[in-house]
Amino acid sequence: MAKSRIVWLLIVTGCVSVICLRVLYKKGLSMASPSLDHGGIPETVFYVSTQGNDAWSGTLAQPSALRTDGPFATIEKARNAIRKLKSRRPLSRPVTVYVRGGVYELRAPIIFSPEDSGTEKCPITYAAYPHEVPVLSGGRAIAGWKRAPNIGHGELWEAEVPGVKQGEWYFHEIFVDGQRRQRARAPRKGFFYVDGNMTQGSPAEFRFHAGDIRSKWAGQPDVDLVVLQAWTVMRAHIMAVDKARRTVALSIGQVASGKETNARYWVENAFDALDSPGEWYLDRRSGVLYYWPEPGEDMTRVQVVAPVLDKLVGFQGGLWSDGRSASFSFLAKPVHNIQLRGFTLSFTDWSVPAGGYTDMQGAFDVPAALEAAAASACTIKKCVFQHLGQFAVEFGKACRNNRIIDNEMTDLGAGGVKVGEPQDPNSDDESTAGNVVANNRIHNLGIIDPGADGVWVGESSDNSILHNEIYATYYTGISAGWTWGYGASAAHHNIIEFNLIHDIGRGMMADMGCIYTLGVQPGTVIRNNVCHDVTRHGHSYGAWGIYLDEGSSQIVVENNLVYRTEDGGFHQNYGQHNFIRNNIFALARNAQIIRSRNEKGVSFTFERNIVFWKRGTLLGGKWNDGNFRFDHDLYFYAGHQSNPKVEFGRWSTAQWQSLGYDKHSLIADPLFVNPEKGDFLFQPGSPAMKIGFKPINVSQVGLKRAK
Repeated sequence: MAKSRIVWLLIVTGCVSVICLRVLYKKGLSMASPSLDHGGIPETVFYVSTQGNDAWSGTLAQPSALRTDGPFATIEKARNAIRKLKSRRPLSRPVTVYVRGGVYELRAPIIFSPEDSGTEKCPITYAAYPHEVPVLSGGRAIAGWKRAPNIGHGELWEAEVPGVKQGEWYFHEIFVDGQRRQRARAPRKGFFYVDGNMTQGSPAEFRFHAGDIRSKWAGQPDVDLVVLQAWTVMRAHIMAVDKARRTVALSIGQVASGKETNARYWVENAFDALDSPGEWYLDRRSGVLYYWPEPGEDMTRVQVVAPVLDKLVGFQGGLWSDGRSASFSFLAKPVHNIQLRGFTLSFTDWSVPAGGYTDMQGAFDVPAALEAAAASACTIKKCVFQHLGQFAVEFGKACRNNRIIDNEMTDLGAGGVKVGEPQDPNSDDESTAGNVVANNRIHNLGIIDPGADGVWVGESSDNSILHNEIYATYYTGISAGWTWGYGASAAHHNIIEFNLIHDIGRGMMADMGCIYTLGVQPGTVIRNNVCHDVTRHGHSYGAWGIYLDEGSSQIVVENNLVYRTEDGGFHQNYGQHNFIRNNIFALARNAQIIRSRNEKGVSFTFERNIVFWKRGTLLGGKWNDGNFRFDHDLYFYAGHQSNPKVEFGRWSTAQWQSLGYDKHSLIADPLFVNPEKGDFLFQPGSPAMKIGFKPINVSQVGLKRAK
């Protein structure tokens, strides 16, 4: 009888254990630890959870039954635990910190320094726990909403925000249930227009149209006036208003480049401009936030978040002067072999200097939510960057061989990714090179600064920008190089390939394109990209596909498909010895191929390309110096004329060929399948093969399935 009871007890106990394990598994609390693939090498594991405690060991995925041990509460504690581990002995296995799902409200940016580095064989990874989403938030919820007194501003609600009146906190953005809301703006939609030209002095002045500018806005440091001119964005304060003369004086001067007549502008963050649903205003003196809800929003139920931080994560390697020369030089002790994987980074603020700011081009000096300096072999993978006031990611000075891959970046105040610096590095120790920006979806950019690029590569070399999808931007998709003219440049041997770039400009900015370059860049290749639908605002110029700007030289542009651009599929401002080959440039509105300046040397060689258009001219710009080469190309005008004559600027086809150009080229229908719908495959019998054209495989362009 005793043996039977023992057997029965063992059976019951085993069944209960199996049931418990199944329950834990269904709840995502399986006793088996998650594991990243490190080639079979076992890993050291820590855990972080919103239910954790920094006094615990961090070695359990969830709190113990008696809550005496469990995960850490913060990533910083896990980082410090790894520091302690490394202080005892060198790493002998990879280290992974699994971060459970939930919102982690950061009080300060998470900083990784050289002492937090891993090694090539033993990297340190901070990863989302499987099937969970940890959110690193720089925001705070704002509560205590109540109806505002009737002050003639519609259905306003208000909340007193702690710290604002005391000068401890001031923010420029709010998000309601995850949706960005507009600071009080005049006009609510569209633009005011400068009456004529803005003065070039400092401060800048301009005439405004009656009723646009109000005298009470003068002298208010929180009221911004934002002016758009071609590729520049000016954000200034109103210093003085002369109502009789209808003139306004700003806090900064205008730059000469990019100036426009009748430029567009708006006024932001004035209380009396709060006149529409979805707008808000923060009163710095009283600390009160006012908001006019969108239809259907219940202010007793919605979540309102405002950012506290302007940066969430930093990789800060060591930089110091070598002390051996009069020139300012750096040596770098990098932070290296760290990976961030599977996080969502949300809610950062933006700001400008007290006197105002002008974005000269590309928003190259705007900070990012994740910033790195002197970082090597670090990876940002499968992260989401959203609801940010500035750029998403920056790898700046002395950053080498890093990877930014498989991420999504959206709802950004400025641009997506920055690589390198805007000036030449003083030494090889400072140089930025060998980084990879791949397979990222970057879209809905430039909400605060419309002049920001999707991907900006400055004075940096040997980088690969590939398989990204970039769209819904107000300015350039990908920019490479940062030297105007033929001076020395550290930008060379960059590869820009297999990117899908579309819906660029969107009628907002001008003088931009899908892909933009500056300076002499030997070894740089732009290939196998698809670019389409580029439009500018109507009072300026320049919505191009591939745009080689000032000094762009020694660049290869090949196997690209560019269509439906406003001003041209290909544009070279000036530069020398570029090769433009085996591309399709189609359906530009104004001119198809543009060359803006005569050159002493050969501007470019244009061969085995297909140019297909229905309106506008074939060539635009200056072609009278003869310093260019054209041959083995295929041209076809598909407009409404019967048997149209193809003209090369002021020359007929015969005259053009008599000058030595396009002697082996054809004028014939390339027989695309459906160019109006973006299908540029060839029908049987296409003459494209006669010029040696190699079909472009667009199926490999854009995002690849993330692994």
